[in-house]
Amino acid sequence: MSSLKKGFFQKFAPDFGKNTPFFDKFLHFFAIGLGLLIIGTIGFYFSILLGLFGKVPDRAELANIQDYNASEIYSADGVLLGKYYIKNRTRVAYEDISPELIKALVATEDVRFYEHDGVDNRSLFRVIFKSILLGDQSAGGGSTISQQLAKNLYPRGSYSVLSMPVNKIKEILIAKKLEKIYSKEEILALYLNTVSFGENVFGIGAATQRFFSLTPDKIKLEEAAVLVGMLKSHNLL
Repeated sequence: MSSLKKGFFQKFAPDFGKNTPFFDKFLHFFAIGLGLLIIGTIGFYFSILLGLFGKVPDRAELANIQDYNASEIYSADGVLLGKYYIKNRTRVAYEDISPELIKALVATEDVRFYEHDGVDNRSLFRVIFKSILLGDQSAGGGSTISQQLAKNLYPRGSYSVLSMPVNKIKEILIAKKLEKIYSKEEILALYLNTVSFGENVFGIGAATQRFFSLTPDKIKLEEAAVLVGMLKSHNLL
């Protein structure tokens, strides 16, 4: 340390660098607090993993995803006469979804979708820092497409003040399992088949028909932008 800096600290902080009782107590309580925080965080994580806040689906359940689809009634000449459904949804294969729609979805919702294992750590840390620590709500939700799929398949529960951390951790656990079971293309198809577009319209098959009178493979860039924009309003957290 230079003589100038040393003189400054000796003048304004004569005990700087010394093991004063106060400094020793501060370090002692800081170490205890940090240790308790780490232990509490690990314990909280494992309490969710072990099902204390409700069951986390296992690989077998995730490998056999079931969702409600509309029953469609056609005439002899192939004209759709009507639908009967609990949720207005028509399952669509990945190959039958417009590439423009896939590109728009990934670019808007999860730009590093093909690089992560279900959780985008860069986005997650950004949200923790900006949204939680700085209170900047414009930072976004930080959820990947895989995490959003987890939320679509298993709606969030209410756990009082712990609702947000419990639900987020559950979605992270489920997203990582989904990534081990399904390919990226299968996850995109599952997501687009389960997501809500509002007005009791679920899945891309029902949405393209409802809003554009088209099948998903006929969607162009402009229409894809509209549909993904509708999804954005549902996926802020």
